[in-house]
Amino acid sequence: MAEAVVARWHGDNYQARIFWENAFNLLLPHSCVVEVTFEANGPKAFDDVVVKYDPPVARSGPERVSAEYHQVKWHVQTGGRFGYEDFVDPDFIGAKTFSLLERLQQARQTAPSSARFAFLTTYRIRDDDPLAELISGNDKSLLVERLFDGTTDRSRMGKVRKCWRNHLKLSTDADLKAVVSGLRVLDGHRSLDELRSEINLKAQVVGVLACNATDSDFRYDELARQLKVRQLSALTKEAFLQLCREEGLLVERPAEADSFLPIAIRSFLGPAADIVGALPDNTLLLTDDFRQRYLRDDYEWQRDIRPRVEAFLRASVLKSAKLRLILDAHASIAFLAGAVLDLKSGVETQLVQKGRVGARTWRADDGSAAKGARFNITTETIGRGRDIAVAISVSQSATTQAKAYTTAQLPNVGNLVSFALPTGPGQQSVAGGEHAAALAEQVSNHLRSIRADDLDAVVHVFAACPNSLLFFLGQHHQGIAPCIVYEFDFDRKSHKTYQPSFVID
Repeated sequence: MAEAVVARWHGDNYQARIFWENAFNLLLPHSCVVEVTFEANGPKAFDDVVVKYDPPVARSGPERVSAEYHQVKWHVQTGGRFGYEDFVDPDFIGAKTFSLLERLQQARQTAPSSARFAFLTTYRIRDDDPLAELISGNDKSLLVERLFDGTTDRSRMGKVRKCWRNHLKLSTDADLKAVVSGLRVLDGHRSLDELRSEINLKAQVVGVLACNATDSDFRYDELARQLKVRQLSALTKEAFLQLCREEGLLVERPAEADSFLPIAIRSFLGPAADIVGALPDNTLLLTDDFRQRYLRDDYEWQRDIRPRVEAFLRASVLKSAKLRLILDAHASIAFLAGAVLDLKSGVETQLVQKGRVGARTWRADDGSAAKGARFNITTETIGRGRDIAVAISVSQSATTQAKAYTTAQLPNVGNLVSFALPTGPGQQSVAGGEHAAALAEQVSNHLRSIRADDLDAVVHVFAACPNSLLFFLGQHHQGIAPCIVYEFDFDRKSHKTYQPSFVID
């Protein structure tokens, strides 16, 4: 009994932290979030946390989203798995009568047409379940074009459609599509401790009191429940600031003028609920040129994407010589951005780097270089050509896939040069901006030295690393050009290998 009570407390706290994770976005500059509600008055099941946007934000698909309704499901253990059949089982969401899909169907009848619905859980989708093939690596939305692929009910996707259609008592696939379009499945979501760290970080950013990491309790958990008791659970920016004043949460600090102009390039939109950081006039939105993370079949990187990125960055430089660059974009775009804003451009650049503890601003002089290791470098002869393949392994290992692709597709490559950190790949292997800049310079210097006798040899860049590192490497493009940057199918939903993007000369 005691364990059940503790589990219920943790579940309540988890929902509260999802609320605060979104609510703090109200206080961020240029935020599109205008209202966040804790335990709203409907629609049923998708009322745990409701986020409203003005102007509406872009997600997968042509229509913008004005509101997002969340169903939050925390579990004691993270090892749980689920599949498409669980969406028709009421017990899966702790209900007795209505399933997740039935609640979604009901919610569609009362919510605005521009609303979207998110199921957020600490459980993960089973690898062998068809549902695993239906969730976008872009923003975790359901890939309706894959679900409704024109196959019969006997096919793999047909069985999913039939199961859901029969459960909802729908006669056609078109009726089912109207129900499930726009559904997001945020599986394997962050732990209670990770959310606590995220909230504390956001609190410090917006000037609100953070909780001490040594405290047993977390004030914001109980505060969310008190908001519901006081019927103040729907927060706007003004209401949130007033609450902070009343509760003594505001941290008094002298205002500092921010001389950096925030600009953003977005070729995909991640699963975060907020789209913040740069005004629309200072944002290059390329999402319509991609299907999830994949370039449209009728588009080319060099012809269609490169000119727009270069023109946007050069126009931004005319506005300010100090830029804070937000890159929700492909690795190749990060490299290209560095090539445009190179070391001789005279532009001072900061980079917003996202990670496990939220977004942080990285600078090439932030003092992080001393905290991080340098690359171990190995060279392997894989052919007789003059070109060089480069594998940069930071967040993941890139060497094996790069070697396989190079051997099969690039006969002019003679050597594969691998750059790997001694600690092995990991999401937090780069300590900060100065560390990333130092690693990029190490790569550049080594390539300069081995190409000294053949400056026309083409360098093929295969990288699994933070975008900030690729940006800094792009700033050294004159030392390693001519080069070609490659994109890898990390979502494994298309070609499952590398594809060339930009040719930088």
